[in-house]
Amino acid sequence: MSRVGRIDRVTNETKVLVEIDLDGTGKGDLHTGVGFYDHMLNQLAKHGGFDLTVRTEGDLEIDSHHTIEDTAIALGEAFAQALGDKRGIRRYGSATIPMDEVLVRAAVDLSGRAYVVHDEPLLVPYIGPVYATSMTRHIFEAFGHAAKVTLHVDVLRASRPGGHPDAHHVVEAQFKAFSRALREAVEIDPRNAGALPSTKGVL
Repeated sequence: MSRVGRIDRVTNETKVLVEIDLDGTGKGDLHTGVGFYDHMLNQLAKHGGFDLTVRTEGDLEIDSHHTIEDTAIALGEAFAQALGDKRGIRRYGSATIPMDEVLVRAAVDLSGRAYVVHDEPLLVPYIGPVYATSMTRHIFEAFGHAAKVTLHVDVLRASRPGGHPDAHHVVEAQFKAFSRALREAVEIDPRNAGALPSTKGVL
């Protein structure tokens, strides 16, 4: 069974194409115009085991907000499309990921209910010239609501002795944990025999 999603999303602010194969090999073909965001989406492809194509043209002459948000919305919609009826999946996934001084925990429930909890320390305003660190929470919220999943991402440790959190490490560790949690949740459970993993009979 092919688990592939494709979304074309066009607004007055952005034009977004997202394609995702949940049973891929971790290949990323990513072009949003925001270099650090492409780097994070590549973490999703590699560590999620997804084949992911993203093509975004946005109003970067204003700032990166619309580009980042609309890409995350399209990604969530494509993810939900690829999941289909969710029969046979594990449904739940979690990961605790270290990245040098940073430790992040992510947990996901492909529940059909959109709820996102995100906790990270205060970071410098930007990573690179155009990625506002405030957008990380917004990415997870936009994805979670579009994909209709429950998602918790918590930065458990971040600061170095005598220093401030490394924003690059903090955000990248979050995306790696998020990716590994999704990878586990979408896996086909051989003990589930194609059933929906819910006592309600619907997800």
